[in-house]
Amino acid sequence: MFQDSFMETQFSIFMVNKPGVLSQVLGELAKAKLNIIAMTMMDSVEHGVMRLIVSNKNKAKEVLDKLNLRYSETSVLCLRMDNKAGSLAQATQILAKEHINISYAYCTAGGKGGKATGVLKVANVKRAIKVIKDALSKTNSEKEKKRTKKASSQRRAK
Repeated sequence: MFQDSFMETQFSIFMVNKPGVLSQVLGELAKAKLNIIAMTMMDSVEHGVMRLIVSNKNKAKEVLDKLNLRYSETSVLCLRMDNKAGSLAQATQILAKEHINISYAYCTAGGKGGKATGVLKVANVKRAIKVIKDALSKTNSEKEKKRTKKASSQRRAK
């Protein structure tokens, strides 16, 4: 199950595919005291692309500019969810029912309280957040009705 959805800025950083480049970038982010919230790395023969979400996007821009790296920024949908089988599937099913396409996705593991973060690239992040929040609200309302019904039946049984 997922608990929350929110928008984040993701950096796509284009790097030369050779030894030490990734280490240098991560080292500079660490020196700037930037926490990496989510990261994925893809490669081709000539270059790698690191997709990255960090704790402070303005500081990240300063670091990337200082390193003279090409990068782009995009808004992505982030889902805070239980780190267990089916959590991401449930969210993607809700989005699919509303005809929201997911261009790509990746996840973190072992976040605060054993939570994972799912990162999804969708065309309209605000709409996706509304769809997810509406689904969460409906699920929570249904759970509350079940709890109330169960409590009521337990009181009658006494």
